[in-house]
Amino acid sequence: MTVVDMNNARFAGRAIARQSKRDLPPSMVERMTLILDAFDGRAARLSLEEISFCTQLPRSTVHRILDQLVRLDWVDHASVGYGLGARALGLGGGDGGRSQIREAAAPILHELHMQTGMVVHLSVLDGSESVCLDKVGGRFAAALPSRVGGRVSAHSTAGGKAMLAWLDPEHVDTLFGPALPRFTDSTITERAVLHLELNRIRQRKGLAFGLGESVRGIACVGSAIRGYEGPAGGIALCGDMRTAQLERVAPLVMDAARKVTRTLFPELGAPRRARKTLSIQVN
Repeated sequence: MTVVDMNNARFAGRAIARQSKRDLPPSMVERMTLILDAFDGRAARLSLEEISFCTQLPRSTVHRILDQLVRLDWVDHASVGYGLGARALGLGGGDGGRSQIREAAAPILHELHMQTGMVVHLSVLDGSESVCLDKVGGRFAAALPSRVGGRVSAHSTAGGKAMLAWLDPEHVDTLFGPALPRFTDSTITERAVLHLELNRIRQRKGLAFGLGESVRGIACVGSAIRGYEGPAGGIALCGDMRTAQLERVAPLVMDAARKVTRTLFPELGAPRRARKTLSIQVN
């Protein structure tokens, strides 16, 4: 049985059940509802053919309605297929999917803190800012000014830079002006320097470091949670610059980000073959 046959079989039950109850719906609202109902979860990705088969609507009709839904953000279209868009996700969770990211990451953040004893941050991009969704840590956490719901310019944190590195340089340029805000003497303040830093992060397979760039004396290492069309979030470990061993904990951060990616987007989070050693340079 081919992959297409398996996918068709997966949707056949729902399609037949619908057809047994009524004919093809005459109104646009009903057809749109059929299409949105075809997605059985926030992470579901379907091809045009799969949606047409599931809804039993003509392919041309589905394509025309999908174009309108994409323009209005009800549906998202990526290279891996169609999925629910920001409006649909917002209706379901009220926060554009942030609660789902936090729920998927929670046990992994706790495990990461127990492994390292460092403060763990979970964040998402909102324009040029990094928004903190969760913070896990011991007594040292009180020394950090970060808080759940707090915002900071993404270029000044390891988690933020890890997410920015997944964006096209042109996209980054639209988020920041030519001069970037300064928070400490170590903050990157020029867009050209930021692009050099993001290129280094890409060369390290997405691993980002921050050395006192947002808060003096605080060192961080971060990695992005991947989404279909860019970063879905970022995980960062933070500690005292005098004692933090970023090279030692860096592989754990990357592994945590991959685990959350695999939970949210199974097609993107397939584990890679582990290497015995990982050579990492902070600078």
